Amino acid sequence: MSQQPEQQSPAEGKPDDLPSTEVTEGVERAPHRAMFRAMGYDDADLSSPMIGIANPAADITPCNVHLDDVAQSAYDAIDETGGMPIEFGTITISDAISMGTEGMKASLISREVIADSVELVAFGERMDGLVTIGGCDKNMPGMMMAAIRTDLPSVFLYGGSIMPGEHDGREVTIQNVFEGVGAVATGEMSEEELDEMERHACPGAGSCGGMFTANTMASISETIGFAPLGSSSPPAEDDDRYEVARESGELAVEVVEEQRKPSDFLTKESFENAIALQVAVGGSTNAVLHLLAMAAEAGIDLDIEEFNEISARTPKIADLQPGGERVMNDLHEVGGVPVVLRELLSAGLLHGDALTVTGETIAEAIERVDPPAIEDLEADFLHTVDDPIHERGAIRILTGNLAPDGAVIKITGEDHLHHEGPVRIFENEENAMEYVQEGHVESGDVIGIRNEGPCGGPGMREMLGVTSAVAGQGHAEDVALFTDGRFSGATRGFSIGHVAPEAAVGGPIAALEDGDTVTIDIDDLELSVDLSDEELEARLEDKALPEPSYTTGVLAKYGQQFGSAANGAVTNPGAKQDRD
Repeated sequence: MSQQPEQQSPAEGKPDDLPSTEVTEGVERAPHRAMFRAMGYDDADLSSPMIGIANPAADITPCNVHLDDVAQSAYDAIDETGGMPIEFGTITISDAISMGTEGMKASLISREVIADSVELVAFGERMDGLVTIGGCDKNMPGMMMAAIRTDLPSVFLYGGSIMPGEHDGREVTIQNVFEGVGAVATGEMSEEELDEMERHACPGAGSCGGMFTANTMASISETIGFAPLGSSSPPAEDDDRYEVARESGELAVEVVEEQRKPSDFLTKESFENAIALQVAVGGSTNAVLHLLAMAAEAGIDLDIEEFNEISARTPKIADLQPGGERVMNDLHEVGGVPVVLRELLSAGLLHGDALTVTGETIAEAIERVDPPAIEDLEADFLHTVDDPIHERGAIRILTGNLAPDGAVIKITGEDHLHHEGPVRIFENEENAMEYVQEGHVESGDVIGIRNEGPCGGPGMREMLGVTSAVAGQGHAEDVALFTDGRFSGATRGFSIGHVAPEAAVGGPIAALEDGDTVTIDIDDLELSVDLSDEELEARLEDKALPEPSYTTGVLAKYGQQFGSAANGAVTNPGAKQDRD
């Protein structure tokens, strides 16, 4: 628990219908109050709304290493504004450090564990509201899913992103290091240069700097209404980040007093706004999975095909990593996410009447923040809707007889990608990575990786190692890769993930054999194999489903509970999670 600030004068009392009164009010709760007093809380605290601060601080990733300080700023603001702050911890997994290892199977599971643990603490301790903090990728959706489940007045607080490093006179990020591994394999980069880049790519605390998964979901937290506008872009170690934390703590007291709950502002329109932002900035494919999961938790009917519909009408207007060169701090310096939202709203591509946690509509919030217009900025990485980078947004959902329930690709370069040719199938990520690193990849290849889905992995590993190795060898746009697993937000190129149904539940990807002719067409939104339905069915009947990789422990438990990637890969039994 954070160090307690000096106690404030007694409050007038809190409403009788707040959950915390069950543990703070009445003679029979004297033992409960005694426990609180042991932790330094006094009468003023006990008569104030109890606001939990869910803090995933940890020394296992730079994304979260500084979150105790962020949490302390929110704690102090809650206390000074008349709330009773209670900080508690939860887990995180470092996606970048676990990437390319068996440990990456824990990543998506951590989203569920975070949601479960925050829900349990809020429920068990009878909290009145929440500030949920996120750093590494799965923190953000996990925290917002917890807020949705509890339906407590809640504010989301991002820990901020890392600044880019500098190598050889240019800015570099962790994406460059991953791609450097592939470049070393082909002799395009020396081991000595990679070592030098490694030492400078990550200069301090914060989440990965590009528009990868963490920054995508943080940007979405503003757009969907969980966080105030402008709160996601200040860097992790900037003074503005701690001011955002204080404002979030103050807002948390307000939303409890006003009883402004997630169910009051989350609507189908909120999710459509979030998707519009995602496709406009070239956000992570993981946001497809997480938005589907959040909608399932909220009981909002969001279909994966709707990403296509919104991407078709929403152009890509931001050129950020991984497709471009700029990072989140560059966006922050010109006004942050509100700049993009203003442009989308002006073009009629946002639902301006969608509500937010502040009690305003998104249109009112944009007007209050008054971000600069893109045409008035000297920012070559931001384009107007009338002069976009691409006419369509960055996300596509492909279907066909290989992915009847959908597969996901992010367009980072040429947007008329088409390939038809024989496939090379791998049963796991490690075998595919070995093949790539041994230098077997050639232009025009199609690589398929299966048994990496939510159930089959289990945990739906991200494969930044493989995709970066391919990109580092110069094949980002001319080698196609598809999988029932996931890709990192830092992935770029011809990479298709989330193939559903997955191999482990008998999806068509399980029937593929080396040499089968696969067609991938981005314009026609197609992922198919040159086999008839009867041939596919016959192969699947002859193929036994793989045995689970884990039969005990947390991976076995969540592997049995995951639903389809087409519905967000949720484990909550009350949420939409079709496995077929």
